[in-house]
This record gives sequence, C-alpha cells and structure tokens, in this order.
Amino acid sequence: MIENPSREEMGKMLKKSKRIAVVGLSNNPERTSYMVSKAMQESGYEIIPVNPAVSEVLGVKAVKALKDIEGHVDIVNVFRRSEFLPEIAKEFAEIDAGIFWAQLGVENEEAYNFLKEKGYTVIMNRCIKVEHALTK
Repeated sequence: MIENPSREEMGKMLKKSKRIAVVGLSNNPERTSYMVSKAMQESGYEIIPVNPAVSEVLGVKAVKALKDIEGHVDIVNVFRRSEFLPEIAKEFAEIDAGIFWAQLGVENEEAYNFLKEKGYTVIMNRCIKVEHALTK
C-alpha cells in the first residue's frame, strides 16, 4: 500500500528543496506538466526538463535522462504514465536524488516498494504545485 508523508512533512520538504528534475516535461503550454513546472519555476525552484523528445522547455535545456543531470537533484517530479514508474524509479536510485514525486493520478506499487526498501522518500498521486500552494 502506498503511504505518502503528511501534508506538513511535504511542506517541509518543499521548503528545503531547490532543484526539481521533471520527467516527461512537455514543451506544450497546454499540458499539465508545463503549467505545473512553470508555476514551480516562478516560485523560485530550478526546473530541469527530462525528456528525450524536446530540446528546451521553460528556457532550460532539456536532458534525455536523469543520469545526464549534473549535480544533486532534490526532487524528481514524474509526469509519465504509472506503468513507467518502475523504470524511472531505477534511474532515480542510480542518481541518488532526494525525493521521488509522482504527479496526481500517477502511482505504482512496484516502484513505491522498490524505493521505500532503499530508504527513499516517495510521494505518489499528489500534485507538487497544489502541495506547494497549501504549505507555503
């Protein structure tokens, strides 16, 4: 069963975090991933687009995979379908990022268990923009 941290804990995590890698970030302003990431960028977070299909989003050069990011990543925010989460969770563990965050409507028990067993903080089926707004 997937258990998220409390809203208060999520708020604390968001206050401490600075760099968010967004897996599946679209360069289409109509897409949720774009709107959410733009709002987070405007709130002062560094957004790193992770999408092999685009070259740049929100004025930032995109990377093909998590492993292509230089330096530590505080949060990996995932905008991909739930069935892709186990694969993304393995990549996440390889770069040893801080928090694995799957967007609203996205969850996968296999990925959740894999990351929890390794001691990572995992949040699934929650909108990072909503949690940020509610915990400011």
